[in-house]
Amino acid sequence: MAIWILRCAFVLFAAGLGASVINSSAFASEPFGTPWMVFVSIIVLAVATISVDILIPRKRIEIISCIYFGIFVGLFLTFGALQVVEPLIAAGTSELLRITIKLVLGITLCYLCISVLLQTKDDFRFIIPYVEFSKEVKGVKPYVLDTSVVIDGRIADVVETNILDNQLIMPRFVLSELQAIADSGDKLRRARGRRGLDILNRLRNNNSVDMKIYDRELPSMAGQPVDMKLVLLAKHLEGKVVTGDYNLNKVARIHNVPVINLNDIANSLKPVFLPGERFTAKIVKHGEEPGQGVGYLDDGTMIVVEGGREYVGQAVEIAVTSVLQTSAGRMIFGRYEGPAT
Repeated sequence: MAIWILRCAFVLFAAGLGASVINSSAFASEPFGTPWMVFVSIIVLAVATISVDILIPRKRIEIISCIYFGIFVGLFLTFGALQVVEPLIAAGTSELLRITIKLVLGITLCYLCISVLLQTKDDFRFIIPYVEFSKEVKGVKPYVLDTSVVIDGRIADVVETNILDNQLIMPRFVLSELQAIADSGDKLRRARGRRGLDILNRLRNNNSVDMKIYDRELPSMAGQPVDMKLVLLAKHLEGKVVTGDYNLNKVARIHNVPVINLNDIANSLKPVFLPGERFTAKIVKHGEEPGQGVGYLDDGTMIVVEGGREYVGQAVEIAVTSVLQTSAGRMIFGRYEGPAT
């Protein structure tokens, strides 16, 4: 409501300004057009300004502040540079050339200052009233997403449960790898890449998810493979790598970078089976060893059943003998106890 009051006040102010201009003595002595054309032009300019404001609803305070602060520093540097340049300009130089030199110098320095601030806003901490530039981001630690975890798709389901408040970081080099996979000539790889891009769009369209595309690459990343770049970026941002890749998990831990492995999360949420417990499952194929049958739980957990080879295609009762759990998944070993009841 307050913003619409401000917009109405801005239009009224523009109307008052237009009326003042066309009634001023300067306008009467040097008319710039018919009074009504000038008045309408000012109103149209005000409405156009409000329209641009409405069409860009999501404004990022750090970007706006970078522009304002960059212009301020650029103008300050321009003033200092002109004190050095003006004595060097020949006395006979035309006023037009002098003005041109000042404008070019001012525009160039302002552009460079804004560009530097926009590219380094995540790498330093600067505080002014109501504004904070900081390497710290939403949540305790940002989560840097791996290619495998995006293609997997479960990260979107986890985020939609609202148990994560941390910012999600999608590095540009990971996005480029996803696009390359989606453009692959191999049908399976192409489908996996497109699934990953669909998952990213799903995350970006979720208003409750704070997701950012990280464009910059650190100098230390030059020539490094994607997995190593992920580890270096997570270390730089003091964040965590989110992955389902067993090898990346090991590499990150070697570099003392915290890792969130979706397989570990999935395993921790699976039902716990203790030796001696019984449950029913369907044998779907022969095992590698003589007499073994293999079945699966609804969540995909593999079950190796001793004495189950003869019961492929049948639901049987299984007694748990042991459970093997790793970051790569979980396996249950059991023995055949009889047909399902």
